[in-house]
Amino acid sequence: MITCYLRYIIDPYKLKEFEHYGKLWIPLVEKFGGQHHGYFLPSEGANNVALAMFSFPSLALYEDYRTRSLQDPECQAAFQYAEDTRCIVSYERSFFRPVFE
Repeated sequence: MITCYLRYIIDPYKLKEFEHYGKLWIPLVEKFGGQHHGYFLPSEGANNVALAMFSFPSLALYEDYRTRSLQDPECQAAFQYAEDTRCIVSYERSFFRPVFE
């Protein structure tokens, strides 16, 4: 299993737009075989940092999702929404593997 961790720098004045963007992506990740763990919006502390995490059974399946998402009309619409609203300033992506007992 591989978990993708996304750290976003968002426009704090466009929090509603970013929340809508996140709600668009949760079912899209699941549509392509991933398990979304949710978006985490600012509450206390920095008002411009948001997080998201989702997992795929393998890095290869994640890469397949990335390739297929670029061709999917719903994913393209979500990408366009973020561009049109400019709710995301920047983001970074990291990958982790879980350790269980």
